[in-house]
Amino acid sequence: MSIKEKFVFYFLVFIFVSSAIAWASIFYFSKTQVIPKYGGEYIEGIVGQPTYINPLLSQSNDVDGDISQIIYNGIMKYDGQGEVISDLAESYEISEDKTRYTFHLKQNVLWHDGVPFSGQDVIFTINTLSDPSFKSPLRSNWQGIQTTLVDDYTLEFKIESPYAGFLNNLTFGILPKHIWESVQPENFHLAKMNLEPIGTGPYKFLAPVQKDSKGNVLSYKLIANPNYFEGKPYISKITFNFYSDEDSVLQAYNRKEVMGISNLSSQKISEIKNTQSTDVRKFNIPRYFSVFFNQTKSVPLANDEVREALSYATNRDEIIEKVLFGNGSPAYSPFLPGMLGYLENSDKKEFNLDKANEILEKKDWKRGDDGIRTKNNIPLKVSLVTTDWDELNKTAQILKAQWEKAGAQIDINTYSISDIQQNYIRPREYEALLFGQVSGGDPDPYSFWHSTQKKDPGLNLSLFGTSDTDKLIENGRVEFEKNKRASLYEEFQKKLNEEVPAVFLYTPSYIYPLNKSLKGINIETLIAPSERFFDISRWYIKTKRIWK
Repeated sequence: MSIKEKFVFYFLVFIFVSSAIAWASIFYFSKTQVIPKYGGEYIEGIVGQPTYINPLLSQSNDVDGDISQIIYNGIMKYDGQGEVISDLAESYEISEDKTRYTFHLKQNVLWHDGVPFSGQDVIFTINTLSDPSFKSPLRSNWQGIQTTLVDDYTLEFKIESPYAGFLNNLTFGILPKHIWESVQPENFHLAKMNLEPIGTGPYKFLAPVQKDSKGNVLSYKLIANPNYFEGKPYISKITFNFYSDEDSVLQAYNRKEVMGISNLSSQKISEIKNTQSTDVRKFNIPRYFSVFFNQTKSVPLANDEVREALSYATNRDEIIEKVLFGNGSPAYSPFLPGMLGYLENSDKKEFNLDKANEILEKKDWKRGDDGIRTKNNIPLKVSLVTTDWDELNKTAQILKAQWEKAGAQIDINTYSISDIQQNYIRPREYEALLFGQVSGGDPDPYSFWHSTQKKDPGLNLSLFGTSDTDKLIENGRVEFEKNKRASLYEEFQKKLNEEVPAVFLYTPSYIYPLNKSLKGINIETLIAPSERFFDISRWYIKTKRIWK
């Protein structure tokens, strides 16, 4: 063949081969589907240090809560929509009078060391957390509850009066009796099992714990539990790397040392460099930030018109834009959108500076030459206390500027979280407190707004409550019919809105940057940050194709 003929021949061969490959690829991809494949390692960066990877002690440290969530299971758990579903429970029944709960436990569950799980472990765990000598933060939820082991896999709980949120109290992790029963109360916080745990969860601890010369934990490794009762997890290994601050963990993410960051503040999103490979996930979480007024410590705040005017003088949208960079929603009550009882059409006291000034003028709060209002020689002066956390400090500064436009003088004082809790919150030594609260999985406002919770260790930071509001809260706790319960909480919000014991500000989004290689995450609402791992056994990195 001539050179020209050879060129035409080879060109036609190339076209034929290319077409054959293309058609084969089209046929293959149309007749196959991608499914998860076992293997891979997920590395997450967290600010902080693990201390008690123990479900009875982990409530005060997000790091502990995150890892405990993966290692332990509860009788119940939260799903990706924030609803309570069964975990170690196979099924349960509730008596007609709503005071007796019978649980049937799963019988195919093994502890990480191969010992079978049973109801004995549940009884041991509840007895431990109920014993004040073990100092578990969960103890208050279990006062007056009788627990009976009917047989190895059947439990009965008897409560003194109906409580609609009881199932939420069963989401804590269960400890293995055979591991912990010999530990005395004085050694409970010191036991090595707090960092070398044995649970029933999808991942188990892989020794050793890596520490630096100062004893700080550098990384913590977990491996897939092949005997997990819901099926072997897809990802083979989970590693947590620990950092001293948010800048350090962000730098590690940008260097691709970690594949995710446990929680990133809004202002740091723009500092992510590898944006093409990053999926910035944002979740709703039942948490709100407010300014709580202590009327017993401030003459101006004891006046209804002052509290009402300050609420109208609050531009929540400005705070959300400047502090959260748009990653949040305004809050007008402790009931947030999507929660049972959320009151959509209420007098929300939205930003209206003219109205704020009008309210104060009508009540004879007159401006002086310095712009500060006074009444009966009492200046409209408020001391605002908050933590030294950057987000709250910025929020306080914006509030100061907003409220001063209404004629108030605002003095800001910031302290460490431990200082605030010990010296201000516990003794209620503040006029106004800028702080956050987490509602939890059940909308019950008892802990934060019932009058019995005004003093420490209660969490009623506004010292709010009357016989009427207490009754609404109490009735809501025992009402199981959702519409009726929602109506009670709506009525409670109306009372709260009338009294203005606090200025509710915003609910921030939970921001979770992840490498796009991580798939299988099905979450919409988080009850707590650790609940992002509720279905981690179904997360995957590697994939394969199979014929349909």
